[in-house]
Amino acid sequence: MAGTERTLAMILAGGEGRRLAPLTNQRAKPAVPFGGRFRIIDMVLSNFANSGVLRMKVLTQYKSDSLNTHLSRGWRLSSMMGQFVEAVPAQQRTGPEWYRGSADAIYQNLNLVTDEAPEYVFVFGADHIYRMDVRQMLDFHVAQKADCTVAAIPVPLSEASSFGVITADADGRMIDFQEKPQSATPMAGDPTHVLASMGNYLFTTESLVREIVRDAGSESAHDFGRSIMTEMHKRAKVCVYDLAQNKVPGQEASEAGYWRDVGDLDTYYDANMDLIAINPRFSLYNSKWPIFTAPLHQSAPAKFVFNDLDGHRVGSATDSLVSEGCIVSGGRIHRCVLSPNVRINSYSDVTDSILFEGVNVGRHARIRKTIIDKNVDIPPGTTIGYDVEEDRRRFFISPAGIVVVPKGTRL
Repeated sequence: MAGTERTLAMILAGGEGRRLAPLTNQRAKPAVPFGGRFRIIDMVLSNFANSGVLRMKVLTQYKSDSLNTHLSRGWRLSSMMGQFVEAVPAQQRTGPEWYRGSADAIYQNLNLVTDEAPEYVFVFGADHIYRMDVRQMLDFHVAQKADCTVAAIPVPLSEASSFGVITADADGRMIDFQEKPQSATPMAGDPTHVLASMGNYLFTTESLVREIVRDAGSESAHDFGRSIMTEMHKRAKVCVYDLAQNKVPGQEASEAGYWRDVGDLDTYYDANMDLIAINPRFSLYNSKWPIFTAPLHQSAPAKFVFNDLDGHRVGSATDSLVSEGCIVSGGRIHRCVLSPNVRINSYSDVTDSILFEGVNVGRHARIRKTIIDKNVDIPPGTTIGYDVEEDRRRFFISPAGIVVVPKGTRL
């Protein structure tokens, strides 16, 4: 297996995250809570940490305070051993401009690459949900003697317009790349699917620097998909790594190839709901490949109180994730994800919902298919998720009908 000590991970965490608003009104997309206990960025950081890639630069930009705090307080590796997870704010090193695209973000920070002098550079996004042993991608890249390797997965042909679509030959070499095409070429042997880029790349350092500098001097979108990939395969060896062949310790067969780009509210909601299935497609309980995160302030264990069956005052949770510090006090939750320190009061009923830290649900409240952001107090008797027109007057509603109550909302 190729040595990870010769690698550097550049993690792109500077996107504005408009499609995930209002959850991104006050925080960067990678800092949005996920699975109750984690942040979205913990997924990619944990993959690298578990894989032994322990030099990580996180490029931030928009509304990055909570993300920077999360990284500085929780992601501390051994500096004595040359290990780090470092947030790098947009520095405008090449002029008075913010990042013009993902490729430009790397260009503006090429000094980080030259300072660390790795042989290989991972360029990964910070807002995807998946498990991956990146050492296997590195082994594939080295064996293929590739200039660049792109991680990919099959997706239904009907979804092709949402992805960068790859055409590869029988040896796994990219021969065409189309960014979000309206008419895509299906996979060889499978007319119902296309091969989609995950937006995760591995470069030899020389190739990365060459392509990024070339792109910076051209009139392009300065984006890895639309600019680099569409051209690089014509002049260099770009190979395709299939996530489905990646073997992660402790992972069930049903989880193989799981990947979600949680770039919009409905996908984000669905990915959270994936966690609570009896046999989840993405399990949080794999002790051989754990998901790491920043420790919270000390919180008591979750508590469920009252068992007054006659008075229908029972604190219960079914098919749900409940974090530390939560109190389900005579209320009911079903198919929910609760972040720390949520309180569910008597006779309330919460179903198919995601509640962020510090939410308080008053007595007799009824909530369904709702995401409630941090520190919202739901008054007694409130109903959300049952009357679309009433909800639309008060809150944001996603295309799939998920109601979102923004952070700090006063009801």
